[in-house]
This record gives sequence, C-alpha cells and structure tokens, in this order.
Amino acid sequence: MPPKPSKLGQLLLKRKLLTEEQLVEAMQQQAVSNRFLGAIVLERGWVGEEQLLRVLSEQYQMAFVRLTDDAIDRAAVAALPVKIAMHYRVVPLRLRDSTLTVALANPQDVGLADELRSALQERYRIEPVLSTEADVAKALKKYYGVGAETVSALVKEQETTIRLEAVGQAGLEDIEQLADDASVVKLVNQLILEAHHRRATDIHIEPYRDTLRLRYRIDGVLRTVEVPPAIRQLFPAIISRVKVLSNLNIVERRLPQDGRSSVKVGDQKLDLRISILPTPAGESVVVRILPDQMLLALKDLGFRKEDHDRLAHLIAQPHGLMFVTGPTGSGKTTTLYAMLKTINTDARKIITIEDPVEYEMEGVTQVQINAAIGLTFAQGLRSMLRHDPDVMMVGEVRDIETAELAIRIALTGHLVFSTLHTNDAASSVTRLLDMGVDPYLIVSSVRCFIAQRLVRLLCPHCKIEVPGDRPGLARMFRAEGCERCQRTGFFGRTAIYEILPITESLRDLIMQRSSADAIWRKAIEGGMRTMQQDGWEKVQEGLTTPEEILRVTSEQEDEILRVTKDEA
Repeated sequence: MPPKPSKLGQLLLKRKLLTEEQLVEAMQQQAVSNRFLGAIVLERGWVGEEQLLRVLSEQYQMAFVRLTDDAIDRAAVAALPVKIAMHYRVVPLRLRDSTLTVALANPQDVGLADELRSALQERYRIEPVLSTEADVAKALKKYYGVGAETVSALVKEQETTIRLEAVGQAGLEDIEQLADDASVVKLVNQLILEAHHRRATDIHIEPYRDTLRLRYRIDGVLRTVEVPPAIRQLFPAIISRVKVLSNLNIVERRLPQDGRSSVKVGDQKLDLRISILPTPAGESVVVRILPDQMLLALKDLGFRKEDHDRLAHLIAQPHGLMFVTGPTGSGKTTTLYAMLKTINTDARKIITIEDPVEYEMEGVTQVQINAAIGLTFAQGLRSMLRHDPDVMMVGEVRDIETAELAIRIALTGHLVFSTLHTNDAASSVTRLLDMGVDPYLIVSSVRCFIAQRLVRLLCPHCKIEVPGDRPGLARMFRAEGCERCQRTGFFGRTAIYEILPITESLRDLIMQRSSADAIWRKAIEGGMRTMQQDGWEKVQEGLTTPEEILRVTSEQEDEILRVTKDEA
C-alpha cells in the first residue's frame, strides 16, 4: 500500500490551484457535510477533474494516465472478467508477469487492490493507477462492449425467465431512468441510448450462425460497435423486446415486419422506426432514430446564397412542381421539410402524403400511406384535393399514375413538392419520360429539379489546412481525429446540390425526348453548377474533403465537364 498521504488541501495550495480563502470555505463545508474535500472543490468548479487527479496521484503516490488506445493491452482486458471490471469500475491496462495494472477514478478506495486480488483468486498482484471517470467509463464500454455488464448478468441468469415489458400506458419510457434494471429491457435501452449519444441515425442488429454484429450508422457511415460475445445467447429475447416496443407480432418469425415506437432521453423524445427481416440465422433488425425536433431551415442546408435565393423565389410561387432527387439516404426528405417550413403560414393549407411520416410538423396535415388497405400515393392525392390545399407534398413519385396526378394538380393552381430516385437532376427528366409521362406535361408543370448528396463535415476541433492536391484546388483541410469526433475526423453532414431549372432551351430538348447527357450538357452551358462543383467549393471552404466528394458523385463527371469546356 502507498505511504500515508499528505493533506490534499496543502497540495492544492502549493500548486496554486486554490486560494487560502477557497480552502477555508471548502474545509468548513467538509466539516458540515463530511464529504471528500476533492469532491467539494470539483463541484464548486475551482479545480478541474484532471487537475485534481494529478494532485491526488502525488498525494497517494499513484501514476496518472489518460486511457488512449496505446495505453490498454488486450491481454490485460482478457485477464479481467467483465463482471469484476464493471463491478469495481476499473480498466485493465497492462499484464506483466503476475502484475495487473488497472486504472480507477477513486483513489480513496484503499481496499480496492486487495478486493480485486481476492476476486481474481490471488492470480495477480494489483497495481492501481489514476484516470478520469470519463476515461474509465469510455474504456469499459469500448473494450468490454456496450451493455457488457447487463449481458453478463443476464447470461448468468439464463435459467430464469427474462422479463419483457411493454411501453407503459402512462406515457413514454424514459430510457435513461431504466438504467438500473438488469434485464433485456435495460440492454435494449442501453443500445438505443448509446446510439443516440454517438449521434447515430440507424442501429443495425445482424445475427450470424455463432455471432451477433451491432453497427451504428454515424454521419452516413456504418461503424461496428463492440459487444460481448455472450450477447448472441440473448438475441431471441432482444428481438422479442424490440417487437414488444413497436407493437409487432412476437410469434411471427417468417415474414418481414415494420413498426414504430417512441422513447424519451431526458427531455428529448426519439421516434423509432423498426424494420425486421427474416434471415437463415434469425431476424435482422434495423432501428432508425428520428429526433422529434429535427426540422432545419432552408438556410441551414448548405445552399450557396445565390441558390438559396433562387429556391426561396421558386417555393414562393403559387403553383408548379418541384422535384428533389437522389438515392435513398441522400437527405431529400429533410430538404422538402425545410421548404415546407419556409412557407408554412396560417394563410396556407399544406397537406403531405408520405411513406412513412418522418417528422411531425406543426400546422401541416400529414398522411401516411397504407398499401394494405388501399391507401396509396395516388389514392391519397385524390382525397387530399377535396381538402382545398394550397401546397401538397408527395413523398415519392413511383409510377405513372402518381406522376400524372402530381403534374395535373400542379397545372390546376397548386404548389407540389415530391422526390424521385435518380442519380442527378438531368436523369429525372428521362425517368419521368420512361414512366410514360408526356413531354408537354413535364415542360408545362415542372419548375426545377434539385439533385443532392450528403457529405461528411470535417471536425472543426481537429482539422488542419494542407496544400491542395488537385488542379484548381488552392487549399484543403484534413482532420486528425479527436475525442469529440470519436477519432473519425468528421462531425455532422451537409449536402451538395445541383439545381436544374426548366428553361426555354431545356424545354425544347425535353419535347424532343433528348438524352439525360444532352440535357445535362445544355444545363451546364446555361450556367448550372454540378454537385461535384458545389462539392469542390465546400472543400476549399474547409467543410469537407475531396475523398468525400468523390465518394458520393459520379466518377465520369470530371470527364464530361472537360469535354464540355473543350467543345465550348
């Protein structure tokens, strides 16, 4: 054991971290409350946690470490069972011969080393070091997996019936307040809570023959999350809990199922969209997480001022049709909602028909399609007209019937927004033509096509400027990765756009049923900026990287732009 420590207050004074007045005040409070002096000065904000721990490391003659990846040895993690690590809140760092070095955040637990040695059946000598409480919690989660303590407790109690609880009738479950219950309820809540804290938009739970893979989609990229191997034994119970949470059929395991639910995290409500797909190894689950307050303004979406002003003018028109295009997950719905938010006033009646309704909008009548009972986009559009709308939003144009209805509604004095699944703005024209829409209907109703992709934003806390590595790219930025961006170098996303207004020259090409390439070239000659050009501008502004732009845009675009310039 370390020698008897010197007084903490004297060390804080010596290092000039406290004034004598502050120390006297803290000691007076300590005498009344019988609390640890360090906790009092930490609570008052006089000393930071790391500063305090460095002083305590001197007092108790224990090393202070930051728990980086280099500091933790996997062999040490394997030597300390999850149950012991979680119970004592210690992180194993190194295993050398018979000495196991562990990090803890509370140096006052003088009997901890003996308790650990006893719990490990005297196999190792314990050498404690100090680290911050946040570092300890993060390392435990990373090296033992999300929900490791819960999984360990549940596997131990496999012979008992695992409790599954439905959402209470009194209201939403607050998943932060259910953290003390060692059950599958707690485990599923931990997976959702961890995903929310990591800013994930989707949770993927994928079973295989002997393993279970958990992945979170963060900033559009899937990332594998460490989970205890024993979680595979609990997978049937996890599936059942998810089904109960979303009011799905627990017994049905052969057919896909889709459901929804809502939970609370503190004061915030999260809407969950749950999809279950049967596979040979079990049912695969995807949970989409949608915060109920996620509606952005048009100015926050990444448009240049010139493009923003053009769009603001277009959506202020009393009639016409506007399409937002792109693949699944490119942010089309967010852009549509931002447009609706801009024109959502008491003077307008706005109705949407969606599959599904992503976010609830105050002042907007939202309808969710239900093909099982015949409520399709086309059927919904017909009914919506009887409600005297000024503005209508159709979640997606999938067929000729819906396309012609949306166009005819726009031609009869309504403003209509919708989406198409195409790779670029020019391809949207040929997509409508391929559906069977007559060219004259397109040129007389459509105001513009907007194509978009989402790119990751560089982390503002760790990005640095580097020389440009492409012709015409004067400067660019790279991110080294830090704690705030989870070492990825990216934090958040923005969109890159191309806006294709239907001009007179394009109307002639559409009437001639010209190809998408011909329409695109003519649009570029007329001044259209492509998504890739918009992306390079965002690279020079230090918002993202060239790799991100190339990841989401066509590799052939540079060549087409070059040929167009040569011809000019």
